[in-house]
Amino acid sequence: MNQNSKVLSLKYRPKNFNDLIGQDIVAQTISNSIKLNKIPNAYLFTGIRGIGKTTIARIVAKSLNCKNGFDDNLCSKNICENCEDIVNSNHIDVFELDAASRSSVENTKELIEFSRYPPTSSKYKIYILDECHMLSKQAWNSLLKTLEEPPEYLKFIFATTEIKKVPITIISRCQRFDLARVKSSELFTYIKKIKEKEDGKISDDALKLIVKISEGSVRDALSLLDRAILSADNNSELDLKKAQEIFGHFDRSQLINLFKLIFSGDEEGVLKSYRSIYDQGVEPKVFINDFLEVLYYFKNINSLKVDGTNFSLNDAEFSAIKEITKNIDSDTLLLFWQFTIKTLGELDIVINQNFSIEMFLIRLVYLKGISNFNDIDLKSENYQTKDIVSNGKKILDNKDNEGSDIKNKTIGQIKNVIQEKQVIQKSSDNKKNFEEIEINSFNDLLEICIKKKEVKLRYELEHNVNLVNFENKRIEISINENLDKEFIKNLTSKLYEWTLNRWLITISKSEGLPSIKQKKTNIKNLLLETAKKDPVYQNVIEIFSDAELIDIQDDGEENG
Repeated sequence: MNQNSKVLSLKYRPKNFNDLIGQDIVAQTISNSIKLNKIPNAYLFTGIRGIGKTTIARIVAKSLNCKNGFDDNLCSKNICENCEDIVNSNHIDVFELDAASRSSVENTKELIEFSRYPPTSSKYKIYILDECHMLSKQAWNSLLKTLEEPPEYLKFIFATTEIKKVPITIISRCQRFDLARVKSSELFTYIKKIKEKEDGKISDDALKLIVKISEGSVRDALSLLDRAILSADNNSELDLKKAQEIFGHFDRSQLINLFKLIFSGDEEGVLKSYRSIYDQGVEPKVFINDFLEVLYYFKNINSLKVDGTNFSLNDAEFSAIKEITKNIDSDTLLLFWQFTIKTLGELDIVINQNFSIEMFLIRLVYLKGISNFNDIDLKSENYQTKDIVSNGKKILDNKDNEGSDIKNKTIGQIKNVIQEKQVIQKSSDNKKNFEEIEINSFNDLLEICIKKKEVKLRYELEHNVNLVNFENKRIEISINENLDKEFIKNLTSKLYEWTLNRWLITISKSEGLPSIKQKKTNIKNLLLETAKKDPVYQNVIEIFSDAELIDIQDDGEENG
């Protein structure tokens, strides 16, 4: 294949350790091990896609089998026969295998059997298994012994993007290298040099966008650069706006303006801004992910700085976010983050994702108007509107946003926001109808449960609660494992409902008094023991030897 006809990711594929970018430590470690002849039985490379795992595997194979001897500039001048064959993937002693298509134990047994024969034309026989996590458990197990004690001429090189799927018994037998994402500044410099070599007319801002989209993957960056060069007009430079259209990304300033509209409560403006972004061809999931990214900057803007290593924010965007966040509290931003994460999950179950995004943005507009976040349970899976809604409407006390038209908006339709609670309002009407109840003892509490027909509460109090202390609207108890997990919450709610006062209920490590059930059981056992000593019972036992006293009833005791 003509070198010029190759895609950039193949044309500029590193040929030696000096050509690698962003993996200096890995390159140095492997180079030292080869120079010192301390070569492991197997290498394991892991990292994201397009980071250089297979490329490094080939460089290692070349380094071990190079006829000119190993150095950092591996066959840079006169390439040897072995290195050339390895580059072209046709070396007789170096096998590149796709683990996905050779995942069975039978394939692995064939590999092991073939490995018994020494190399034909080089020092080492090398197996490169790409995406090795695809091997079956049985296939891995069949490799264990060979990896542990292979012949001196045999070396394995594994590469994977999902290291967690590789058995720990395999990892422990390999020399593992975790390849890092390439830093934005390094990747930018690298693709800029290639752009100049290819005579590409692309602006620096467009190159920075490529770096951002690639997320540290060299292959992704080169693929995007290839696309940008082909899309560029011969007569003009490819600018940021054009690059955004090509790659389906929108101007980050549009998102920042969208946040500004949300915080100001402009529902109409929010929808108009989003629809403009959507019309640019931006997918809903892409939008949400970018929304999360910008939200992160809003929350952490005070701890960030623009130093040329992060291409997500330019100076103008940084300043705009800094200015907007002056009047925004952290609670609001954290709540926004939680809602955004939930919306991202909802997109997989809705038919029209665009409608879901619009409703999500509307909810955020109204959430901004909620001044008190103390009653919000972000962990609850069953969110409903709290009693802050009156007749389906809420008059928001939004002192921080005077003049905002949010104040009289309906929020009864906002789902998944505030945990359901029942709170009695201390209005004049309620007080008129309120029957004052005094609860001064544990017995009083039991009596009111009977009176109010709170059967479940009464049962828990009698059977699963041991009283430690009861005074001044404070109840201290010890409990057993059978107590209902909602007991404390329900009792607190009912006490407030009955008395219009807040009660404090605490759990003590002390055993406390016996429960009502225990007391009744103790009394019954005492009566049984006493009755068994009665002459009447003794006479009955003499006549009916197999008889047994199982219960006794005091004449004064009420049935129940």
